Amino acid sequence: MNKADYAASLKAQMNCCQAVLCAFADELDMDNAALMKLGSAFGSGMATMDGTCGALVGAEMVLGMLGKQPVRAQAKAVYNDFTAQCGSAVCRELKGVGTGKMLCSCEDCVRNAAKLAEEYISKQ
Repeated sequence: MNKADYAASLKAQMNCCQAVLCAFADELDMDNAALMKLGSAFGSGMATMDGTCGALVGAEMVLGMLGKQPVRAQAKAVYNDFTAQCGSAVCRELKGVGTGKMLCSCEDCVRNAAKLAEEYISKQ
């Protein structure tokens, strides 16, 4: 199973950020307990849906830990690609809070974020 599908399968057991992080546990050389703590504040996005999607945050964390330094250009590309694929980078907008129109499910956000992290890391 690829990282994107594995991360999506983990989503039922944890928040979006944690699912992306835990999908890369073997490469990050960290156990799931540590990764769960690292991503625990990003359930329902940053600031409880008011900010950045937790899956995207997780992908950026993975990029920062596994990517070649400096990673700022790749981080911006991951953000832009995620936004293009999902319709936004803001959790509240992705879930359709206030509009009633969901742009991207949590499972698909997790899948897209993990796939982008893997793609950008493999390009280096």
